Amino acid sequence: MAEASPPADPAVSIVVPVKDEGDNVAPLVEEIAAAMAERWSFEVVYVNDGSTDTTEIELKRLMAERRWLRQIKHANACGQSAAVRTGVAAARAPLVVTLDGDGQNDPSFIPALVRSLEQASPRTGLIAGQRVGRRASRFKQFQSRIANGVRAAILEDGTRDTGCGLKAFRREVFLALPYFDGLHRFLPALVRRDGYDVGYVDVIDRPRRHGRSHYGMHDRLWIGILDLFGVWWLIRRRRRGRVPRVSEVTRNG
Repeated sequence: MAEASPPADPAVSIVVPVKDEGDNVAPLVEEIAAAMAERWSFEVVYVNDGSTDTTEIELKRLMAERRWLRQIKHANACGQSAAVRTGVAAARAPLVVTLDGDGQNDPSFIPALVRSLEQASPRTGLIAGQRVGRRASRFKQFQSRIANGVRAAILEDGTRDTGCGLKAFRREVFLALPYFDGLHRFLPALVRRDGYDVGYVDVIDRPRRHGRSHYGMHDRLWIGILDLFGVWWLIRRRRRGRVPRVSEVTRNG
């Protein structure tokens, strides 16, 4: 029996970028539903980034009974940052949560992220998950340690782990950020650049259920370092510029 249609204006949109994750779709959708049950009105926006496996079929099957589940397709694979931006642009809620589609991000932490954002001041634009108990390979952990160490030294963004896909943020804050390929790796630094605070929640990392990673394996370090200097430049440009004080002059003023 199909579920009732979701509210036209959900409180939370959950964005999941995926490429060739057909075997991981159904288990993750069920976990998201369990995490959000009886909490907030929500929608789940899967962005199918040019998958060539059973991802689209699985999502269509699940959408038939879950009215809160949506699928947006890229005709070609455009990358994780592009998929995240597509999902956030399509989201209908003011608060957005992202998580990876491979099952390594545990949806049970979504409520903690959303509560932290709701309870924070309006100047908090992002709550970022920080992984503990990493279950990645030694080589992958080695890459991440180097990338995070270099990033922290150059950007001074106060973030231990930017590679965790679990994040909660205000939709308008994200859409105001300058877009580039690799954006998702530098959200804390860019959110701080725009004058917002960043909070953190520790989350448990899990092993991948099925398949292999289709995002980030070849470019985690070297292309990430190139992006890093671009972000450093963006931050320096914002710091140097004057922030305009704006007021409207009325006819009688």
